[in-house]
Amino acid sequence: MSASTPKKSPGFLLNLVFNIIIPTLVLSKLSEEHLLGPVWALVAALAFPVCFGLYELKQSQKVNLLSVLGIVSVLLTGGISLLQLDPAYIAIKEAAVPGLIALAVFFSQFTKYPLVKKILLNDELLDLSKLQQSLQQKNAVALFEQKLRHCAYLVSATFVLSSVLNYGLAKYLLVSQPGTPAFNEELAQMTALSYPVIALPSMLMLMVAIFYLFYQIGKVTGESVENFLRQ
Repeated sequence: MSASTPKKSPGFLLNLVFNIIIPTLVLSKLSEEHLLGPVWALVAALAFPVCFGLYELKQSQKVNLLSVLGIVSVLLTGGISLLQLDPAYIAIKEAAVPGLIALAVFFSQFTKYPLVKKILLNDELLDLSKLQQSLQQKNAVALFEQKLRHCAYLVSATFVLSSVLNYGLAKYLLVSQPGTPAFNEELAQMTALSYPVIALPSMLMLMVAIFYLFYQIGKVTGESVENFLRQ
């Protein structure tokens, strides 16, 4: 294996621990004044996903737009909370981040650089040069691009769903004044529920888009999708 081969990103379990489990425990268990207090507990809890996100970026050796947006989202949550602004701003932020991604994916279809290719056509999973060669041999490049646009609509819908669920969950749970143990407890609940309420439905929709893409690769090329998978 050459030295230029990209390093693998950390596994699902580590993502779960650093982005959900540890922040939830810190916010819910250490926010009382005789412990860390609400401010420092918030800082400590948000430090884990930020540091883990930066570590992922370093390990992958390339800038990932979704990872960067995730870090920015956490920092915005921290900023809004530390400034003790109205919790409604967090709900708006929670909806805005995936909403902007949905718009970017949708409108990028009308440019030379559709984002759906970055999201779904992963060079670490698929041999893209082999796929492109097969499409050219069968004069199916235009047809595949059309199918890819359908995938873009599915991906956009996934982020729209995430936007709506993010807003609803934040609006429902965050009712206390920031800077208080009660607010940190609510933020802990939102963090803990973000996976089953938001991440799972969004992942299922994204899997539908991926399965649709794989099905169309096989249908358009007339070959098994396994022929294009990296070994």
